[in-house]
Amino acid sequence: MTPESIFMSAMVLLFVSATLTMIRMLIGPTIPDRAVALDALTTTTAGAMVLYGIITKQAIMIDVALVYAVLSYIATLYIARYLVKKRVGLA
Repeated sequence: MTPESIFMSAMVLLFVSATLTMIRMLIGPTIPDRAVALDALTTTTAGAMVLYGIITKQAIMIDVALVYAVLSYIATLYIARYLVKKRVGLA
């Protein structure tokens, strides 16, 4: 198995994961479900960036993925805080 085939297999799995989380984000019954789906989608994107950085040997892509993941985490915290304060979508 070549590194390119492993990369392609991982990218296909990430694409399937992104598609499923996108469906959850579009049809999620509550706003918190959509927020969690958005967080999962950004995590999947960061994973794809790391894989791309590894296969192309570009360390900058891994750095960009780390910054992207941290910003996504902060955004998710703010969304959760907003939802709790406003009691939006909570049963």
